[in-house]
Amino acid sequence: MTTDIHNLSTMRRPRLLIRTARLAADEYRRDVHLPRLLGFAAHAGGRGPLAQLLAAEAPLDAARRSGGTAYSVTRHVELLSAIIAEQRIAREPPAVIAAE
Repeated sequence: MTTDIHNLSTMRRPRLLIRTARLAADEYRRDVHLPRLLGFAAHAGGRGPLAQLLAAEAPLDAARRSGGTAYSVTRHVELLSAIIAEQRIAREPPAVIAAE
C-alpha cells in the first residue's frame, strides 16, 4: 500500500484535470464505479483496486502527453477520481462495530 500512496504523491497531472477528478471523487461509489472501470479484473490477482487503477491510468497519461488520438479525457477523469477516492478510503480508520 505504501507504494501506491507514494505513487499518488509523485503524480504530476494538469491542475484542471486534478481539480475535476477531485470533484468527481466526492460522488464515487466503489460498488458501481470499480466494476465499470476495471471490469471483471477488480480485486483479481491479489492486487488492491488502487494498484489496478494506477496501472490503468498510466497508459492514459502517456497518451495524453503524446497527444494520441485514442486519449479520452472523460476516462482519465473517471480513473483519477477513483484513484483519489480509493486513497481516501485507504486512509479511513476501520469501522468499529459496537457490541449490543
